[in-house]
Amino acid sequence: MGFDNFSSPRSLRSLEAIEAKRSLLFAPHIEQLTKYVEGLKIKYPGWEFPYFDPHDGGQLADILFLLEKPGPKTSPERGGSGFISRDNNDATAEALFNFMNVAGIPRHRTVLWNTIPGWNGTIKMTSLENKNGLSELAKLLALLPNLSTVILVGRKAEKASPLLEQLPVKIIVSAHPSPKVRAINRPMWDSIPGRWLEAL
Repeated sequence: MGFDNFSSPRSLRSLEAIEAKRSLLFAPHIEQLTKYVEGLKIKYPGWEFPYFDPHDGGQLADILFLLEKPGPKTSPERGGSGFISRDNNDATAEALFNFMNVAGIPRHRTVLWNTIPGWNGTIKMTSLENKNGLSELAKLLALLPNLSTVILVGRKAEKASPLLEQLPVKIIVSAHPSPKVRAINRPMWDSIPGRWLEAL
């Protein structure tokens, strides 16, 4: 697909870049994932669900980066892009972009998602949200036939471990690349690309 090294950090601060991604939402490698998101929007009308980034691998990806919960920069109502993407205009996405480059992970091999897949106006995560998120995650995994590795990004993402341990996939655990983690434990934050490198 030739999507490696596409763009640059924070490129989705541009409306033109957002529209470019939106134009690809029904490209063959991403179409079923877009329909999956559309289904979530219908099922949970009070939530906002970001689309998968079509410049990643989509259904062809073999590495799933599973984070915790979308932040406000995925929300169009709060000036966000409407995508879960390393190209989003925030510090965590910028770290994702840079760390994947440091680890040398080809973009076309990856797909990003969250344990709790939607934004409901708060970063708090309840037990019910976790339960529903894992139920929806099981449906997503069925749409990723090439999946061989899952990287659980952040402690809260580790709640998906019991589900993933039932599958023939390699599970890697890393810290979350957020400014908060960087401030609290810089060595742990610096170790993230090395953990991700284990996926290759």
